[in-house]
Amino acid sequence: MINRGGDALVPASDPEASTEDSAVRDREVRGLARMVQVSPTTTLVDLTLRGVAPGRYNASIREYGDLKFGATSTGPIWAGGSGTTQPRGILGPVEVGGDGRGAAFLDHPIQVWEVIGHAMVLTGQESQDDLKNDQNTVVGVIARSAGMWDNDKTVCSCTGTVKASVPEFQEAARPALARQS
Repeated sequence: MINRGGDALVPASDPEASTEDSAVRDREVRGLARMVQVSPTTTLVDLTLRGVAPGRYNASIREYGDLKFGATSTGPIWAGGSGTTQPRGILGPVEVGGDGRGAAFLDHPIQVWEVIGHAMVLTGQESQDDLKNDQNTVVGVIARSAGMWDNDKTVCSCTGTVKASVPEFQEAARPALARQS
């Protein structure tokens, strides 16, 4: 999940705080969610939480990725065209201990591409239908990131331009380099 430039879950308690405002200090990272699709029908969700009150938190994928008003603007739990009474966006529980830390590995029958752009919400609230913004509800937007070693870059010695390491760039750079010598 990406929020404010990192793979982060942030508190929903002050969603309209300006980045210049002192209230931003309250928006520290409260957790991390990693999603790895391990088969065509199964995704592993690795969740960690920190700095929240002890208790049971429910993780869910929401219909929208709109965080303008925090958790309240993320919409209902994502149904995902399930056609059943159980929405596909219900991920499961995360237990947080007395130290304010919790972790869970959840496998879920979704494909990662289906949920990119949706919000993920972790809340201790009993009802997940009408979410309220509070200090212990954390939100983030699910985004794609490159896999390990999948984002190699090459710096062109002729212009200094950073380019992705692809054969076309490497081939195109050779004639320019030959002309310079």
